[in-house]
Amino acid sequence: MEKNIPKHIAIIMDGNGRWAKKRGLARSFGHIEGAKSLRKIIEHSVKIGVKYLTVYAFSTENWKREEKEISTLMNLFLKYIKNERKTLEKNKIRFFVSGRKENVSEKLLKEIEKLQEITKNNDRMTLNIAFNYSGRNEIIDAVNKILKEKKENIDEEDFEKYLYNDFPDPDLIIRTSGEFRISNFLLWQLAYSEFYITDTLWPDFDEAELDKAIESFTKRERRFGGVKNV
Repeated sequence: MEKNIPKHIAIIMDGNGRWAKKRGLARSFGHIEGAKSLRKIIEHSVKIGVKYLTVYAFSTENWKREEKEISTLMNLFLKYIKNERKTLEKNKIRFFVSGRKENVSEKLLKEIEKLQEITKNNDRMTLNIAFNYSGRNEIIDAVNKILKEKKENIDEEDFEKYLYNDFPDPDLIIRTSGEFRISNFLLWQLAYSEFYITDTLWPDFDEAELDKAIESFTKRERRFGGVKNV
């Protein structure tokens, strides 16, 4: 494994439904297996030294899905929060959720807030769950906060203070299932991120797949708009 580990990795976890369909199963089974993959990736990310891991768990557009599937996703997230507390504490992982609160049950919001408070001082890695999240909404919400405060002459550094969190921009964005779309994910933050697309469906994405993505990242030359000196 290369030593040049990305400080911040963001993942669009895609393909749960297709994984289940290929096996003749309901989409809910794909989400359950996807949750298992997430646990593996979190533990491996901590082990290799990733400082921030952002995962796209539920977008605002996902509310358009069937009620049964939405219920499964909500219950899975609630179960994860309750079951993973000890693991997060053991590995010194800070838990954070980025997204809007509207439409989310009070019960789930309370559990989110509780876990965020319990883990707020953990400093080995930050796990940022993009939940009920939209990149466009994040920008709109930031603009509305700025207008409310009657701010003028905002620069990039000032603007970033109004986003959902103050984490560094992702170095590497991974999308599973072979789709070449951003899907309204971290629209402000991905300006200079490196992308890695894999055909692997999320439930099949494991530690070896993450290592492959990082290996690809380490071979790239990041210029941030500049030119390499000759």
